[in-house]
Amino acid sequence: MENSHVNDPQVIRRLLGTPGRWAVVGLTNNPSRVAPSIARFLRDELSMQIVPVSLDAQNVMGEQGYARLADIPGPIDVVDCFVNSSKVGSIIDQAISIGAKAVWMQLGVIDHEAAQRAKDAGLDVVMNTCPKIEYPFR
Repeated sequence: MENSHVNDPQVIRRLLGTPGRWAVVGLTNNPSRVAPSIARFLRDELSMQIVPVSLDAQNVMGEQGYARLADIPGPIDVVDCFVNSSKVGSIIDQAISIGAKAVWMQLGVIDHEAAQRAKDAGLDVVMNTCPKIEYPFR
């Protein structure tokens, strides 16, 4: 299996510069987690629509929460993964199955095999970085 994913600056620029619908997996109301601040940044600074996804389907920031990507009505542009690297592969597989256009694995979330599966399925892939780090564009 290919183990050499390199983030494409053009993909990052397009994903962060184009308003879209982001499913944020691992987004909860827990203020000690980083996901809420990044989701707020995506929504408030980059005009993204946020769809919270967590095991208990918490509503976050006034948005309806869902337990699984497959439960979300309508299309998803980006699946943003705030989950442990050991669990991200199944999220990537779900993103592929729902027809998401891209997956974004947050800082510290690394799974080269899942990244390759997503690329092979035609999804854009960003791994091991954060929108707040990448914006404004380098």
